[in-house]
Amino acid sequence: MPEPTDRYRMPPEWAPHQGTWLSWPHNRETWPGCLADAEAALTQAAIALTDGETVHINVLDAAHRAAVATRFDGLVAPERVRFHLIPTNDAWCRDHGAIFAFDAAAELVALDFRFNAWGEKYRPFDADDAAARRMADALGVKTVRVDRVLEGGSIEVNGAGAVLTTEQCLLNPNRNPQMTRADIEAMLARYLDTPQVLWLGDGIVGDDTDGHIDDLTRFVDDATVVTVVERNEEDPNHRPLVENLERLRQLRLADGRALSIIELPMPDPVHGIRGRLPASYANFYVGNDVVVLPVFAAPQDAHAIDVLANCFPTRRVVPIDSRALVVGLGTFHCLTQQIPAVLR
Repeated sequence: MPEPTDRYRMPPEWAPHQGTWLSWPHNRETWPGCLADAEAALTQAAIALTDGETVHINVLDAAHRAAVATRFDGLVAPERVRFHLIPTNDAWCRDHGAIFAFDAAAELVALDFRFNAWGEKYRPFDADDAAARRMADALGVKTVRVDRVLEGGSIEVNGAGAVLTTEQCLLNPNRNPQMTRADIEAMLARYLDTPQVLWLGDGIVGDDTDGHIDDLTRFVDDATVVTVVERNEEDPNHRPLVENLERLRQLRLADGRALSIIELPMPDPVHGIRGRLPASYANFYVGNDVVVLPVFAAPQDAHAIDVLANCFPTRRVVPIDSRALVVGLGTFHCLTQQIPAVLR
């Protein structure tokens, strides 16, 4: 029997949201010695986001819900935070959570791709893999199960038919070894409405996701990207980021336009017990009213804030110290997933 041919469309992150979804940090192995600081940083982000949308939070159980809820008491309107008893193995909702999209009838659906912990790097991951379906049920939308591995942090759409991704991740045999590049491009076209796939190369040092795009290059409108660059030629990130920048300069959109490219700095190296950490200003998250930006007490913080403020002049940039968060090998984009607003 042939596979169904239904098609879907993922809006860009800056399109209106009805909410943002988080899975609350709880895994002490992910944040050794700094889980409380990581939670504090995410609390700041969640409070900022509630100015413009509802924040949905996955928690382990009733006790966990009560503990997390105290962080918001008296600080946000109660209806702006919704808790869901959806246990997870870890907090990276961008990758294990549902990818929300629209079907041909403009109905919101939850795309439920397989999650295998970035090539089975971390076990167990069964609760994470089950989270997307449970999120769909909680929201009351249809689940579309896709028997392929795809993490939300590996894709970046412009809402106009193009998706950015990396060869290091999507062509990695630890994800979908049975799929060719053409197969992957067809999958992205069908489920994201992105017939144009824009391929970059490798990711940054310390990124355990095998080169997720959300640490590298992000659309800020349908033809403009911000991309991180490393000026220090001795830094191991310099060469792969130069190569990605050169690829971006050669790319053309379907209508023939070149991309407008805005350079973001890389912060000074951030190290932890795992070695060099994947600290990147590209891991920002665009809410309805704010842009939540990870910063690292680095000289480059101010420049990154200015770049994002210019890219999103109608939104307030909220810089949050993310030195504890990045110990877990990700920051705000990795921890969030947008729920697009249904516009009638």
